[in-house]
Amino acid sequence: QVQLVESGGGSVQPGGSLRLSCAVSGFILNYYGIGWFRQAPGKEREGVAAISVSGGSTYYANSVKGRFTISRDNAKNTVYLQMNRLRPEDTAVYYCAAAREQYYNEYVPFIASAFGSWGQGTQVTVSS
Repeated sequence: QVQLVESGGGSVQPGGSLRLSCAVSGFILNYYGIGWFRQAPGKEREGVAAISVSGGSTYYANSVKGRFTISRDNAKNTVYLQMNRLRPEDTAVYYCAAAREQYYNEYVPFIASAFGSWGQGTQVTVSS
């Protein structure tokens, strides 16, 4: 059974940091591109960060570039999202998603339909 489980969310003050984890099971992470998406109340889901199958290519939304870092550890079947200098506008439910190698587009990685498996989400709240 394919499963993605996010963890690491919580409440933090502006300027703080969080590290999200996405633990995968039921498939071999080595053959999947991974994306992090988020959805704030009343807003559409948006792509935040993505990492290619090899890990050699990463992609970030302009709003998080320079503050967020995506990484993967295939041996641990886990993908991470390090979030620094958090802002109130980063408040959202964060989801990780997996796209099979043949569907993952490292040049346009935030196509949600390419991601066939999704986690349940973890809440991130940035507030003073």
